[in-house]
Amino acid sequence: MATFVLAHGAWSGGWSWKKIRLRLRARGHEVFTPTYTGLGERAHLAGPEVGLETHIQDLLGVLEYEDLSDVILLGHSYGGMVVSGAADRAPERIRRVVYLDAFAPREGQSVFDLVGLEERARRLEIAKTLGGGWKLPPNPPPDDTSAEDLAWVTPRRVPLSLKAFEQPLKLTGALDKLPKSYIYCTRARPGDVFRQFRERAQQEGWQCFDLDASHSPNITAPDALAEMLEAIAAARA
Repeated sequence: MATFVLAHGAWSGGWSWKKIRLRLRARGHEVFTPTYTGLGERAHLAGPEVGLETHIQDLLGVLEYEDLSDVILLGHSYGGMVVSGAADRAPERIRRVVYLDAFAPREGQSVFDLVGLEERARRLEIAKTLGGGWKLPPNPPPDDTSAEDLAWVTPRRVPLSLKAFEQPLKLTGALDKLPKSYIYCTRARPGDVFRQFRERAQQEGWQCFDLDASHSPNITAPDALAEMLEAIAAARA
């Protein structure tokens, strides 16, 4: 049995892991799916002051108050920023850090540093015109999301604080010493920002997987993703 802590992406929440929770628990694993401040069932706590640092503290709180150890800590998309910060500050609790089609930042980087100047400018304009100056409306779900899943996820995806993308990540170097895996979703999408992290993972000798899925396999390809996570859990080294 392994202990998984699954950290969701932007605009999402712990609810988005429902299909994966069922599959991993059926295999005997323990699974925690926290929701960041300002999102999901905690959307009432949203505000311009909520940023990446807040979300890292959310994750650290789960690790501490649930007294978790030997954790497989997975971050999806923006969640890669969050797990990087949490693992760096509590490395003694972490068995492995897994990046699921996620940002894999270095010290001092923000999401906006990693997406490029053009995308940063586009996001800032959206926040200004549609988000009251501090909110980013959700991206549309992947094109292959079923009608049933669209009906499930669309009303649950809420705006994200701009600060989450602006705030740089602070790292001590402890993250560098932890085992890491990268799961790259191979189905084509415009402006693929995540390929760079798959290539870095390969160069640095991480455990790497390619998954035939679009960006949110927890929604669109849960069986394939659960099997991949099972393989990661079985690999202790």
